[in-house]
Amino acid sequence: MAHDIPPADANSSQDPANDGALDLVLTSLTVAGLCVAAIDAFLTPLPALLVRAALILAYLAGGLPPLRSALVELFRNRVLDIDLLMVIAALAAAVVGAPLEGAVLLALFSIAGTLEGRAMGRARNAVEALMQLRPDTALRLGPDGGVVEVAVGDLAPGDRVVLRPGARVPVDGRVVEGEGRLDEATVTGESLPVKKGPGAAVFEACVNLDGVLVVEVTRALADSTVARMIRLVTEAQAAKAPSERFSDWFGQRYTVAVLAGSILAFFGFRAAGYEADHALYHAATLLVAASPCAVVISVPAAILSALSASARGGVLFKGGAALERLAAVRAFAFDKTGTLTTGRAEVTGIHAASGDETELLALLAGLEAQSEHPIADAIRRAALAREVVPVLVTAVRALASEGIVGLDPSGAQVWAGNARMLDRMGATEAAAALQTDAAEDTQVWVGRGAQVLGAVRVADAPRETSAAALAALRQGGVQRILMMTGDRRPVALRIGRALGFAEDDIAADLLPADKVKLVELMAETGAVAFVGDGVNDAAALARADVGIAMGAAGSEVALQAADVALMAEDMAQLAAAHRISRRAARIIRQNLTFAIGAMVVLVIGGLFFELPLPLAVIGHEGGTLLVVLNGLRLLADPIRKG
Repeated sequence: MAHDIPPADANSSQDPANDGALDLVLTSLTVAGLCVAAIDAFLTPLPALLVRAALILAYLAGGLPPLRSALVELFRNRVLDIDLLMVIAALAAAVVGAPLEGAVLLALFSIAGTLEGRAMGRARNAVEALMQLRPDTALRLGPDGGVVEVAVGDLAPGDRVVLRPGARVPVDGRVVEGEGRLDEATVTGESLPVKKGPGAAVFEACVNLDGVLVVEVTRALADSTVARMIRLVTEAQAAKAPSERFSDWFGQRYTVAVLAGSILAFFGFRAAGYEADHALYHAATLLVAASPCAVVISVPAAILSALSASARGGVLFKGGAALERLAAVRAFAFDKTGTLTTGRAEVTGIHAASGDETELLALLAGLEAQSEHPIADAIRRAALAREVVPVLVTAVRALASEGIVGLDPSGAQVWAGNARMLDRMGATEAAAALQTDAAEDTQVWVGRGAQVLGAVRVADAPRETSAAALAALRQGGVQRILMMTGDRRPVALRIGRALGFAEDDIAADLLPADKVKLVELMAETGAVAFVGDGVNDAAALARADVGIAMGAAGSEVALQAADVALMAEDMAQLAAAHRISRRAARIIRQNLTFAIGAMVVLVIGGLFFELPLPLAVIGHEGGTLLVVLNGLRLLADPIRKG
C-alpha cells in the first residue's frame, strides 16, 4: 500500500481520476477472484480449472501493483517498503498451501489501498480546486471603448476589463467604474458578499454578483492572488512536518526489521518443532501483523486533512511543520495597524462649537471633497454614512503639513487642518477654549477666518472580529498576547483597552527592530507566533516560530516571510486556525497510540498464539483504515467565521 502521498502539481500531466479508476478496476478483479475461490471453499465445489484461474486473477490483479511499487522503491530509492511485505506474505501463504488466505490478504490490501487513495485524494486536491476557479478569458476594454475577449494570460497591469454580473474576476485589480457586490468566499473565506466601488481592490476568482464593473489590472496572472495561493498550497503539501519525517524514517527502517524478524521467526518456529509449512505460515502471519502501515499513515492522514480544511476556510499553511508549530504556540504578538485594527482612518467624534454636528460635517466634507488624504477619505465616508450633503466649497487648495483652505458659498474663507493651521489662522486661543478631549486621536480643526467652528476626531478603529478572536485564543490555552505598534502610546492604549489588553501587554513607539527584539524575548519562554501585514513586519514574521500574515491584499514581503497566510482580513480565521492545528495534533497522537497498540497486540498473537493469517490481515488493514478515517475527520471541520 503506497503511503507516500506526493504533492499536487499544477503542471503535471498525470490524471488522478484515471489512476483512481484503474485502482478500482484492479480491486474489483481481485475481489471477484477471491469470491469465486471462497464459493468453492465454503459453499459448493466448482471446477478446479475455474478456481485456479480465479486465484491467479486475484493474485495478479491484487499483487502486481504493490509488487511494481515495491520494486520501483527498491531499485530507484534503495528502500524496502510495506508493499513488499504484503506481497511476500501472500506468496508465502500460497507456497504453504493456503492460497485462499493469500488472496484474502491481497483483496483486503487492495480494497484498503483504493479506499485510502480516494480518501487521501480529497485531502490533497486543493491545487486542482484552485486552478478550476480561474476564468480562461476576460473582456478587455480597448482605447476606443470597445470590448475584446482575450485570454486571461494576455492581460497586463494597466489594462482595463469589464466585469459583468455572474462573471469571475480574471486577475487582481481595482475598481475604476461602477458599483456592485462580490462573493469572495473562495479566496478570503468571507461568507457575505462584499460591496465594491471605485478604488476598491478585487481579487482573482471572486464572483461579481451584480452591477457592471470596470476593473484596472494591478497584477499579472503569474503574481495574482490565486497564483500565490497555488504556490503556498504546493509548498505546504511538499513540506513535511517533523512527525511526518519521523514516520517515514520509522517506516523504512522498521520494514527491514520486520523482514529480518520474520526470517528469524521462521527458523525459531522450526527449532521449536514446527513443520516447514506450519513455520512458514506463522512467519507470514507475523509479517502481516508487524507491518507498520497504520503507523506510517497516521501522520499524513491528519496533516493533509488539516491543510485542506484550512485552505478551504481561507488559511494557507506553508507545510505541515507550520501546522505543528502553531499547535504548540502559547504566546502571540500582534502588530496593531492593519492587523488588530482596520488600518484606515475612521471618524470617532464630532465636536461643533454651535452644537450642530451635521452643519460642521457638511462644511468639512465639502472642503475635503477633492483631497486624496486618508483622513479626507474618512470624513467623506462619515458624511455618506450620515447622509450629509457636502457644502459646495470652491478655490480649494492644500497647504502641505497644515491642512486645506477654500471659499464657502458666501465667499468667506474656510479651512481645516492641524495645530499649524490654527497658528496660521490666528485661532490657537479660540481652539484652546474648545474642550474636545482628543489626546488619543488625530484632530482636524475646522474654522471660518479666525473663528473655530469645531473639531473632528479621526482614528484607526479595531476590527469587528479582533476582540472575539483574542478571547477565543485565550480560551484555547494561549498564555500571553502582546500588542506591538509604532504609534504613540496614547493611541495604542485606546485600541488596546478596547480589545481587552492589560497596559503591560501594550508596546508602543516601536521600530521594526524593536518588534524583533520583543519577539526574541517572548520566545525564551516557549513558541511564539507573530501576526502582521506590512513590510515593516517582515523581520518579526521571519523571527517568530510561526509568522502569520494578514489579508490577501497584504504586503508581498510579509506573505513571503510568513509561515501562515490569512487570505481574509478576518481575525476569526486566526483563532480557528489555532484550534484546527491543536485538533490535528490531538488526532495524530490518537492515531499513533492506536496504531502502535494494535500492532503490538497482533505481533504478540502471531508469536505466542495461533493467530490465523486472515485475522492478522483484517486487524492490519482495519487499523490502517481506521487511522485514515480518524484523520479525515478534520475535513468536516473547515475554518469558519465567528
